Amino acid sequence: MHIESLKYFQEIAELKSISKVAKNSHISQPALSQQIQKLEDSLGKELFIRSNRGVKLTESGEIVLKYADNIIRTHNKMLSDLNDQESREIKIEGEYTIATYCLPCAILNMKFKFPNHQYNLTAASSDKIEQDVLSDICEIGFTTHPAGAENLHSEEVIKEKVVLISPPAFDLPEKVKIEEILDHKFVILKENCIIKENFKEVLAEIGRNLSEIEIISRLDSTEALKTLVRKGYGVAFVPYNSVRDEFSAKEINVSRITDYDLDYDIYMINKKAEHLSEDVRDFIANFKKLGKHICY
Repeated sequence: MHIESLKYFQEIAELKSISKVAKNSHISQPALSQQIQKLEDSLGKELFIRSNRGVKLTESGEIVLKYADNIIRTHNKMLSDLNDQESREIKIEGEYTIATYCLPCAILNMKFKFPNHQYNLTAASSDKIEQDVLSDICEIGFTTHPAGAENLHSEEVIKEKVVLISPPAFDLPEKVKIEEILDHKFVILKENCIIKENFKEVLAEIGRNLSEIEIISRLDSTEALKTLVRKGYGVAFVPYNSVRDEFSAKEINVSRITDYDLDYDIYMINKKAEHLSEDVRDFIANFKKLGKHICY
């Protein structure tokens, strides 16, 4: 299987048009069609149903698409490793909030202590992180849940503090009980995340549920939550590391819940030690020495 044909297949599946991909790739449409035909011949399966309105995936095409991205990224990782055989760079992935707010601080601490390490940090979903560690696309992943794969090692390495943020005008105290804040309007994330899961569990313990809370907006990112809180629309639960600057600038108030624990652990996941390079084993051992409260 030629990797370029697989890349073209992936683009056509996304755009649902051979002509558009041919134009974007600056090749002729017949040449591109020939590439896809060769891919289909090599697999022994028809991948697209072609019509005057474009193309759509066959059942076989859906299966190939499911694996195409990982195959292409693994191929690119192989080329990168071949080109950088002398590099000591360690590739790290973290869930979006972890990679944005927590890991930069932690890795900076690592850089101060162990200056010989080089790091490449990217954000990804937890499922993708686990798959990328398994596929050697990254060496280390950081997630809010332990890995599900049996041949991966998971360990709690960071304790992330969760706080309630509110506009200064609300004048909420530094310490509050959960029942004292439930009458406020909330902004929360659309997708499920560890903070939302923990909040639901706390509500269940006191005989409440999320539908009873006044939620004025469900947003895509922690940055969006912070924006609405700063503008005075409501309150939100967020990782403390995500609001340290705004808190220092007195743009928001920060409160801790005293009667329930909403904090969560961050897990470092990696392959078993015998499958790791010496540099990665060294990183893991030294990272654990930093302690769980890295950025406080």
